Amino acid sequence: MDDEQNRQQEDWLNSRRNRLPSFTEVLSRRTRPPVDLFMFYIFLQREGAEDILDFWLDVQQHENLCRAYFKDVRKSGRTIKEDWPQYWEYARRRGSIYGTVVGLQPNAVKRSTTSTAEMMNDQEKNSMAHVADEKRGGQRSTTPGYEKEPISSPPLTVNTPDIDPPRSTTPFSLSRRTPTLFNSKRASRAPTIIPRSAAISRMDLIASAERIFFRYLSPAGTVDSPENHEIYLPPALRIHTFPLSSTQEPKSQSDLNMMAHIPDMFHAQKEYCFRAMEQDAFPRFLRSKAFGNLTPVSALVRLVIGLVVLWIGLAAGFSLIFLDVQPKSKRFFLFIPFAFAILFLISHQYELDPILVFLGQSESTPFRTLTIREPYVKRLLLGRAIWVTTLVSTCVVALTFLFWAVPGHRL
Repeated sequence: MDDEQNRQQEDWLNSRRNRLPSFTEVLSRRTRPPVDLFMFYIFLQREGAEDILDFWLDVQQHENLCRAYFKDVRKSGRTIKEDWPQYWEYARRRGSIYGTVVGLQPNAVKRSTTSTAEMMNDQEKNSMAHVADEKRGGQRSTTPGYEKEPISSPPLTVNTPDIDPPRSTTPFSLSRRTPTLFNSKRASRAPTIIPRSAAISRMDLIASAERIFFRYLSPAGTVDSPENHEIYLPPALRIHTFPLSSTQEPKSQSDLNMMAHIPDMFHAQKEYCFRAMEQDAFPRFLRSKAFGNLTPVSALVRLVIGLVVLWIGLAAGFSLIFLDVQPKSKRFFLFIPFAFAILFLISHQYELDPILVFLGQSESTPFRTLTIREPYVKRLLLGRAIWVTTLVSTCVVALTFLFWAVPGHRL
């Protein structure tokens, strides 16, 4: 078994040498800078759209919590059917992503939506479970209000066409949010940490689902909390109300039946967010980090500096021509401002600084760099850096010889 796993791991590493990483590999933290989960989070944060990734990670944490609860029940010697008959009946009829964990037969009804967790091995699941332990800078994430304190749950009702709070309109247009172009600091909204110091209870599952609902799915303005940022979901996936409370154990049969939905409640929404990020944000992220190494702010600064230096170089060149400065070889010194100007302008155009690439660096935030460690990305950037360097050299030589060849004429 170990030889087989080692062979599969070696085959996977060999395949990674000649391709870009997949979105699943990034989420499972199997990639290296500059195409790792940390850089993807910063990329979304720059666009003001990191809430969709936070939601995915929080739901992944919720599903891991439910999976751990089911495993604890089975370790205690009881079956899920005995411990939680309502969920067993729900899973038997409608299927569940925890089928093998809860002890359903392999031929039991499966959900039509494939779980991303089912596409990953145990190592990837464990790494995702610890994603919430870090935030930017490698520090432990501490989301305000994650402790087990009662969450104020105002009564919610299903929205009607006449009274419908304003909602987001696309997966990456969030309510009352603006892109953090200059990476301005704000309160951390990293995924919630759910400490496990004792056996997990069903009330813990309710509390986890309640936090997710009021943080991401409750319409903006209905919850008096700065942590409430509704993400976009199509109408068919929206959840308008959460009738359970983490402070009161369900007693009625209707509440017990509703509680059976808790483990799988956000799975369809999670898969929608996964596909939205995979098809929209992730390709742009790869174009930004696998084919360039500058942030938009840094590229814009290079454009401004390049235009200013080019104006200085042209002014000096025309001055040497119209003052007929001798010897004529002094004009060769124009290559200095031309080199800087062309380098900055082409770096802006390609969003790539060849000097940083040759030093093995890529920008994470404006003017802050980290080492490029992904082998295939390093080769891609190195090839583009050589092309940019060749283009800059050609333009500088042509411009310098052009000003040298023009005959002087004193005005």
